[in-house]
Amino acid sequence: MKKYLVLVLSVALFACTQQSGFRIDVQLEGAEGQVLLEERVAGAWNSIDTAEVVDGVAVLEGEVANPGVYYLSIAGQRAKTMIFVENAKMSVTGKMDSLSLVKVTGSATHDEYDMVNSEVQDITEAYMALYQESRAANAAGDTTKGRELMDKVNKMYDGVGVLQTYFVKKNPASYVTPYYLSQIQYGKEVEELDSMVNALDPKLQNVQTIVDLKERIAKLKTVAVGQMAPDFVQNDKDGNPIKFSDIYSKNELTLLDFWASWCGPCRSENPNVVAVFNEYKGKGFSVFGVSLDSDKDKWLKAIEDDKLAWDHVSDLGGWGNAASSLYAVNSIPSSLLVDKTGKIVAKNKREAELREAVVAFLDARP
Repeated sequence: MKKYLVLVLSVALFACTQQSGFRIDVQLEGAEGQVLLEERVAGAWNSIDTAEVVDGVAVLEGEVANPGVYYLSIAGQRAKTMIFVENAKMSVTGKMDSLSLVKVTGSATHDEYDMVNSEVQDITEAYMALYQESRAANAAGDTTKGRELMDKVNKMYDGVGVLQTYFVKKNPASYVTPYYLSQIQYGKEVEELDSMVNALDPKLQNVQTIVDLKERIAKLKTVAVGQMAPDFVQNDKDGNPIKFSDIYSKNELTLLDFWASWCGPCRSENPNVVAVFNEYKGKGFSVFGVSLDSDKDKWLKAIEDDKLAWDHVSDLGGWGNAASSLYAVNSIPSSLLVDKTGKIVAKNKREAELREAVVAFLDARP
């Protein structure tokens, strides 16, 4: 009986001392006023806790359902730093003028993130240095060197995605995995993305990031290769409504091109699209541009400057463009090749691949 009572008392004592929520001691050199802890929900900032800085330290407290991504900042300042918060005693130390370099301790989830992120940061610093060298080479007229350096930059950039993908596949139960899945999702085909989500530990299936990703996968399946392209209507440059099906039904093959005047990669790809259009427009190929611009003047100027001589539409809703939402577009440039019946035959063909896809399709016609 004594042993039993000792066991019960021990369990009770353990239960009383367990961390039921989180406590984050924040010590940032140069910080004054209030420290904020927020989460990003549906594009809006949701406050979790605020605390006054007293004697150089602010104490944030609360409880989270699952470990996840939250953001730390000082009231009145724009800079924020991302941390993984879990129900534990944590600390954040660093300097206010270098918020992204804070040290986080006490969160096993943040430790997991740090292991991968340190490698990601090393690669990022390396390819950004090469990117600057490439720009300098181009500015000096050495375009060959500039192109070679950019090839290296692109390979290193792809390496970040490989690293993150490896973590996701090897850690299906980690609460860091939803974050990295959200980072790599745009470069994945829907089949691979669906497979990766289905392989996750059941405890992650209700994490909001995964719930949102499942909804996006369902939408992506409706616009996958082999499916019929959803029809839509938007206004052209003169305010006249144009239906997408009225465009593709007149051509053997149509490139549905999502772009914007402010999108650097889009503008870089435009000369390639123009070249393919000019070469094959007499053989049944056309382009239908959907702009994610919100400024009409900038949209029209980009069309003129880049010599985009095909039909263009936009609802001037920016990232809220209704057509881009219909096609689950989350990054641009993004494109689909659609045949005369409205069937999607290819997606996201750029540079040499676009020409190859157009030629292969037109040559395969009876």
